[in-house]
Parts: sequence; structure tokens; C-alpha cells
Amino acid sequence: MKYLIELLAFCALFTMMVKYAVRGGAIDGLYFYPKEVQDRAIAIGLTSREMMNRKRKEFMPLFFIVMTGALLFIIAYVNNVGDFRTAYLQSLLFLEVMNWYDGIVIDKIWVGFSRFWLLPGTEDLPYVQTWKQVLKKRSILSLIWIAGAAVTALLVVLMGYVLK
Repeated sequence: MKYLIELLAFCALFTMMVKYAVRGGAIDGLYFYPKEVQDRAIAIGLTSREMMNRKRKEFMPLFFIVMTGALLFIIAYVNNVGDFRTAYLQSLLFLEVMNWYDGIVIDKIWVGFSRFWLLPGTEDLPYVQTWKQVLKKRSILSLIWIAGAAVTALLVVLMGYVLK
């Protein structure tokens, strides 16, 4: 039950970070969209490529720092883990849940069923991933998170040595 609550909190933080990215409207998250939608939005003057790239450069490092920091905090301090194996397994669990949460809840449900994400002038373009696209992307990311979890676990172990 404890892990379920932690996973729900981690996914809620993920959702809040996405919401923060688009606080000025969906156009602020144009870099999340397929290239065709990006090109159309830029062509019709909703934004510029420079602005889109600037918003991505502003948000993605913050997103990475916050989500990595939260993961390290949960594993090292909330769960008091100090060994590599346990840290790795918990990291893998959190990263995989986040991965599939992003694909299913964010991409398919929130983006797929909310008018918020529909950009004016791009209504004829597909911007919601198909199930096939979600499964392919999330499967590839699942493999990547196998290595990513090792990095996080190593950081947890190093934090234990440094902060003793």
C-alpha cells in the first residue's frame, strides 16, 4: 500500500509538471506535439520555432531535475534504501510506472479527450498518438529505463555514502 501511495504521488507530480509546462495554454507545450502539428502552428503564426525551442529548453531541464530529485528523495529518504539492488528495483518500478502513465493517462486520456490540447487551425491534423504508437514508444522507453534505473540506483547509493 505504501508503494502505491508513493507511485500515485509521483504520477501526480508528473501531471503537475506537464500542467506547469502548458500554464499559458497548450501552445506552450507545442514541442510535445507531432512535427506536422508543430509546423502548422508555426506556419499559421501561433508561435515561432524559436519560441517553441526556448520553451522546451526552459522546461525539460526543470522537469528532469524535479522528477529525478523526487525519485531520489522517495527511494533514499522516504523508503530509506541504501543498497544498489533495492534502489535499482524501486527505481525501475517508479520509472516504468511513470513511462506507462505518461503514455496511457497523459497521452491517450488527457490529450485524447480534452479540448485543451486542440490548437486552433490544426484541427485536421492528428495530434493524439494511436495505441500502436503508444505501445511502440513505451516499449522502447521500458528498455531504456532498465539502464536509467541503474543510474538512479547508483545515485541513491552514492548519496548514502556522501550524506553519512
